[in-house]
Amino acid sequence: EEDLLNDVCREVVEKWSESQIVDAKEKKEDEIQAIASMMEKQAKIVVKPKEISQEEKQRKAALLAQYANVTDEEEYPFPDPVKTHTLPALNSLPALFRNTNVEDVLNARKLERELLRDEFQKKKEQDKLQREKDKLAKQERKEKEKKRTQKGERKR
Repeated sequence: EEDLLNDVCREVVEKWSESQIVDAKEKKEDEIQAIASMMEKQAKIVVKPKEISQEEKQRKAALLAQYANVTDEEEYPFPDPVKTHTLPALNSLPALFRNTNVEDVLNARKLERELLRDEFQKKKEQDKLQREKDKLAKQERKEKEKKRTQKGERKR
């Protein structure tokens, strides 16, 4: 019976191994199928070319022509950052467009300083009012204390 038992065990292990191999093959086939379907979907995606109007084409051509005429010897339409640190220098340049970044930053700083100045002024006024209130409250306390002491002395 031991031989029969060994044969049965061996047969069970062989069947189990075969089923594992079949499952692995099926998984690989499923993965391959999934990849193939993804590739097909990607292949179906078509990017439509953007339609550009005649006006946009002309505008683009004009811009390119403007920049094509600038040479290395000519001053580029942008100011040299080393030369220009002030606002009037920006306005004197004959540029194609005006770079307002510096102006915007300076205006923002100026506005921020003004806001801080206003806040400081308000705080200063509030502190002054608070000191006056404290002073009045202190005087009132002194007067009340004085009245109390006078009342106490009258009782004696």
